[in-house]
Amino acid sequence: MNSIFFRCYCLVCIVLIVRALVLYPLSRILTFQEKPWDWIYSPSISNSQPEIKKDKFLEVPQIVWGLNNQKIAFARACLTARMLNRTLLMPSLSASLFYKEVELLEPIAFEKIFQFYRFNILCNGFVQLGRYSEVSNKTEPLELRKGSGRRWTVERDLDQLKEFSKTPMSENEVIRIVGKNPFLWHDHWPVKDYAKIFECLVLVDEISKEATRVVSKIQQTGSKVKTKSQTQEQSIDSMNSSDMHTPYIAVHMRIEKDWMIHCKNLEHRSNISQICSSQKEIMDRVAHITGLQRPVIVYLAVADSLLEDESVLNGWDEGLLPYEKKRLGVWDVYNRFPYLIKSAIDYEVCLRADIFVGNSFSTFSSLIVLERTQKLMRLGAKDSCGMDVRWGSYAYNILGESGGPQRWTTDMSASNLQAISYGTNDISC
Repeated sequence: MNSIFFRCYCLVCIVLIVRALVLYPLSRILTFQEKPWDWIYSPSISNSQPEIKKDKFLEVPQIVWGLNNQKIAFARACLTARMLNRTLLMPSLSASLFYKEVELLEPIAFEKIFQFYRFNILCNGFVQLGRYSEVSNKTEPLELRKGSGRRWTVERDLDQLKEFSKTPMSENEVIRIVGKNPFLWHDHWPVKDYAKIFECLVLVDEISKEATRVVSKIQQTGSKVKTKSQTQEQSIDSMNSSDMHTPYIAVHMRIEKDWMIHCKNLEHRSNISQICSSQKEIMDRVAHITGLQRPVIVYLAVADSLLEDESVLNGWDEGLLPYEKKRLGVWDVYNRFPYLIKSAIDYEVCLRADIFVGNSFSTFSSLIVLERTQKLMRLGAKDSCGMDVRWGSYAYNILGESGGPQRWTTDMSASNLQAISYGTNDISC
């Protein structure tokens, strides 16, 4: 009996050890949710960097501007902390849009948008996020003032960071950067490093669930449209089963008055004509995407100011069925939240779309394409430009083949984030 018991005990131990060795790495690579597209990837971390110090911190100014400018600013702050071998103190984000009205700026905690603990798990060994409660406050923070002006070059900025990573500055518990918003800091890191940070930014459950509600509504509407000609009645169960496979297009339409003024000025300064696109041009180019199966829902990610203008819903080609928040019946979902969360929901809806069409000079569009490119690469696509129309990304401001928008993929080997931060008409495809 003792011998049998001992053998069983050893067998159980072996099974548990093998299970841990096999399942743990797999669980860190892919977590599938509704379909293979909606997965969270755990970045592969290089061990060449010294372990991030958890008792030394970097403090940065409040992060401002639009959602994706804030994501870039946050990533830049993380990579700055990594260079200094420090933990980044969780910065404050901005719930409201900010230009010059500082008194109207509405701060919001990082963990109200993104999962704090999930971030540290996914980015473990690469960057570290900490809380102010972890600071002992035994010494005053050492201030690092970011330079400005034409004389403050990338090289001088890098030299400053290197200097603050050495003794005696490195001995201070907290280094506080004062001056510019992190989005405006000089860039010293390749796209792949930024991509690692973005992959660690997981929306809190509340926002993610709201995005799923919107996507489900789009798919239900698309399913009804496709089955209407076949049958007038369909059971709820059969409809729900088909919703999971109902494709849709997401179009990020930048046609607001302030955007058109900005892009016209940008075209003039940069001597580039492929930045602005009229509403008609966007509709015409989307209609000429090769391989589209119609009818199909076209979700319009537009600014709230355009929701009262029904012209955005008119003039689309036959078989392209445009919907925005109000027509889709999900305005109540968005209306409960401040600007930043509304933008985060729209971002997720566009990210999950079968086809995404945006403007290559928009940070919002550029980061969506970066994530879609990264995810296609993780799924084994070596050349996302040559893939089937599904999961495709396009730039409507650049004319592509057959009169449609230009196919768009991110150059993941780029040495910096310049093209994504400020836009480009060189979009790899």
